[in-house]
Amino acid sequence: MNDSAMGPLLVRLSTLLSGVALLVVGVGLLFSVLGLRAGLADFSSITLGLVTSAYFVGFVLGTYLCPVMIRRVGHIRAFAAMASLASTMPILHALWIDPWFWGALRLVTGVCMVGLYIVLESWLNSLAPNALRGRLFAVYMAINFVGLAVGQWLILVGDRLGFVPFAMVSVMFSFALLPITMTPVDEPEPVEAPRLSLRSIYEASPVGMGAALSSGLITGAFYGMAALFAQGVGFSDAQVASFVAAAILGGAFFQWPVGHYSDTHDRRLVLMWVCIFGAGVCSLGYLLAGVSPDSLIPLAVLFGGLIFAIYGLCVAHVNDVIDSSRLVEFSGGLLLIHGIGAAIGPVAAGVVMDVAGSSSLMLYFAAVMAGLALYALKRLRYFTPVPAEEKSTFVAMGGGSQAVLQMDPRSLADDTSPPAHGAHAPDAPR
Repeated sequence: MNDSAMGPLLVRLSTLLSGVALLVVGVGLLFSVLGLRAGLADFSSITLGLVTSAYFVGFVLGTYLCPVMIRRVGHIRAFAAMASLASTMPILHALWIDPWFWGALRLVTGVCMVGLYIVLESWLNSLAPNALRGRLFAVYMAINFVGLAVGQWLILVGDRLGFVPFAMVSVMFSFALLPITMTPVDEPEPVEAPRLSLRSIYEASPVGMGAALSSGLITGAFYGMAALFAQGVGFSDAQVASFVAAAILGGAFFQWPVGHYSDTHDRRLVLMWVCIFGAGVCSLGYLLAGVSPDSLIPLAVLFGGLIFAIYGLCVAHVNDVIDSSRLVEFSGGLLLIHGIGAAIGPVAAGVVMDVAGSSSLMLYFAAVMAGLALYALKRLRYFTPVPAEEKSTFVAMGGGSQAVLQMDPRSLADDTSPPAHGAHAPDAPR
């Protein structure tokens, strides 16, 4: 299928993609609003970390609960119910500023959001022809990154001390409901909950498992604590939005060059150097936070490019060493490990920030990346790289549900093709 077919497909899917955009903009805004509002309410860093972790705990729980609900009532009814519930959560945050109450709201929001992602991604996957699925996946990832970045700038609309930012998130979630309920297409097949076999993933790729967990530890802490960090170093509202948005956009831009470079080199080695450079950038960020905070915004582009590249490299490396027919299964497991890390990360970062100050968030990032770099180095010393002719192609990855994995163009590989190098070598995990 030629490129001319991509335009009509995007027009056909424009309502669904607009729903995705509205949803993601709301998610991005809510993360930053909660961080700023928690700082103004004198929440400790640990308390904010626990509140943020509740969202990712809900996200992990939702990967199991939401497919059951969708099978029972259908995609449209499930989406309407979860969107309606999710849209009330921001308003309730504004009505009562209490950490326990906020934690409960974030847990419910996490469950709802993964359900919404499952419905949207299932629909996109069912409507995309195989020949165009890879390009649609790239468009979807771009919408996610840009939407999260745009959400940061909405902090500047209205009074962040009041009701307006929470109301805007609620409006975004409610508007996202319209494209789905008005979609004149058949419902897709229900999505099964992913299977999580830690042993299978570790046996296939210890480095991949470690990278998925580390990526979650970093990104969960970033989304939950970055606004509080920026506020702590003295940034204005506009600077807070610029810092977080710069990191997210850096993550969008840098994934492709880093990933394509890894297509022709040992991905473990690329991952190690990404983490080494990332640890160095974060250490520099910690030093600059005390002497030149304004320089953190351009530095955030490089910082985001490095931290958001970790998960894509992780999935690509695991895909190199397993049979292509098991990509969705293993990728679903990695997504859950990433989610578990994201649930732990904000609390761990909050403890560090409570002890050593807001700027120590950068030291937390540096420590996680340094630890992953050392682990990758250990694996490099004992096991050979995957031959270049047996490697898959890098695909930029981000958040979402298990349904988005069906759009990964690598999942369309011919099952009759030779298995990856590691598929018959369980005694030599990489």
